[in-house]
Amino acid sequence: MPAGRVELEGSLTVVDDPIGVVLFAHGSGDSRHTPQDACVARAVREERISTLVFHLLTAQEEALDFVARRRRFDLRALARRLIAITDWLRDWREFEDATIGYFSASTGTGAALIAAAELGRHVAAVVSRSGRPDLAGEALARVNSPTLLIVGSDDRALIELNELASARLNAVAEVAIVAGASHAFEQPGPLAQAAALASNWFVRHLAVPLTAK
Repeated sequence: MPAGRVELEGSLTVVDDPIGVVLFAHGSGDSRHTPQDACVARAVREERISTLVFHLLTAQEEALDFVARRRRFDLRALARRLIAITDWLRDWREFEDATIGYFSASTGTGAALIAAAELGRHVAAVVSRSGRPDLAGEALARVNSPTLLIVGSDDRALIELNELASARLNAVAEVAIVAGASHAFEQPGPLAQAAALASNWFVRHLAVPLTAK
């Protein structure tokens, strides 16, 4: 997938009679194929929503730690990549009229919200798991996309950051605290709950495009 000066690899799964498509954008140093993302993506597809799972860093950037550290916090550059991938997807005839959502984690959440602020009503919903929405800075006030911020109850510092960022969003916004979950959501029960929260949010907002609200 072309994203400015680089090409990114991803996995696109198209479901029958989809109500929309969700882009899973990783921006941190986590694995590009996390079991957490796989669980949420399955739940989303069960609700007739197609998925595109990819990493905002190239494999070469991840391999070079000094580059990866610099890149993963260059959120405006990552947002530009996400916007480029969104435009690339919308150029496909199958997706030109599709409602689009973003799912992100960690520092990728900052990039997703910056991209959502730039694209406006082209992004119908955003969901974050253990994300850093505060890193979006002034872009938070320009986000019109309904946003769900999922945080584990054991991650007290992140709860506060997400609640403060939620109050700055210019959109329908909720902070969902999942009991018994750590930052990584490695426990099966809390992870399943996070997946259900995410898929329900996307169904709620992708089924009715933002332009119709």
